[in-house]
Amino acid sequence: MDLRLQGRTAFISGSSRGIGYAIADALAAEGVRVIVNGRDAVAVDAAVERLRAAHPRVTASGVVADFAKPEEVARLLDALGEVDILVNNVGLFGLAEFDTVGDDEWERYFQVNVMSGVRLSRHLLGGMLERGWGRVIFVSSESGVNVPADMVHYGATKAAMIALGNGLAKLTRGTAVTVNTVLGGPTYSDGVVAAVEALAQAQELPAEAMKQAIIGQNRTSLIERFLDPIEVAALVAYLASPRASATNGAAVRADGGVLTAML
Repeated sequence: MDLRLQGRTAFISGSSRGIGYAIADALAAEGVRVIVNGRDAVAVDAAVERLRAAHPRVTASGVVADFAKPEEVARLLDALGEVDILVNNVGLFGLAEFDTVGDDEWERYFQVNVMSGVRLSRHLLGGMLERGWGRVIFVSSESGVNVPADMVHYGATKAAMIALGNGLAKLTRGTAVTVNTVLGGPTYSDGVVAAVEALAQAQELPAEAMKQAIIGQNRTSLIERFLDPIEVAALVAYLASPRASATNGAAVRADGGVLTAML
C-alpha cells in the first residue's frame, strides 16, 4: 500500500535503535526524509548510515540530544527546520519497587518521557497548523493504561503521554493535522534484549529460555510472544499517512492483545 508520504519530513526522538529506529526505517521506506535522534553521536551516525544504505534515494540525517538535559533539547529545537511528522518516541524504562524510586528519578522519567513530547510538540505543532497538514504521534505503552505495580513511575509517565496526545488533538479541530498515540505492548527492542540476556546470564540460562519465561508470565498476551519493533513501526507509519486522516485524538493499540478490555 502506498501511504502517500513521499517528500514529507519526519523527526523521531530516541531513534538510533529499537522501536524508534524501526519507525525511521518504515518512514524512509515510504519516501520520507527522516531525522533520527539519540544521546550518543556514534550511535546516531551509525543509524543514519544504515538508513542511507537501505534507502539510498531518501535523505537521512541525525541530531544528538539527551532529553534529560533541557539545554540539549533547546539546541535540538534550534537545529530543527520544518517537520511534517513528529514521532515522540524517546523514553526511559525500568523495573523498580515504588518505595525505592526517589524524587530525582521521578523527575528524570518525566523530563524524558513526558516533557520531551511537550517541548517538541510546542515547537512544531504550530507550524503544522499554519501549513495545513501534519502528524504528531506519541509512542506510549499499554502500561499507561494498566500500570504495573513494579513500574509505577514508568506507567505514570506513559499515562501522561496519552493524556498529552488527547489534549493536543483538540487543538487541531477542523484542520488536516492529527495527534494520536500508539499503545505498544511488550516489544523485543534492543534495551529489552540486553535486559533479557543479562538476566539469562545471571541465572545461567539460555537467552531464548529466559525470553520465553518472561513473556510466559504475561497471562493476558493474546499472541503469547514479544512484539517485533517493526510491528509497532507499521502502525506508526500508517497513522503518519494521509490514509489515517479520520483518526485523531485516539490511543491505538499495537500491544499483542495485552489490553483485553473492549474499550
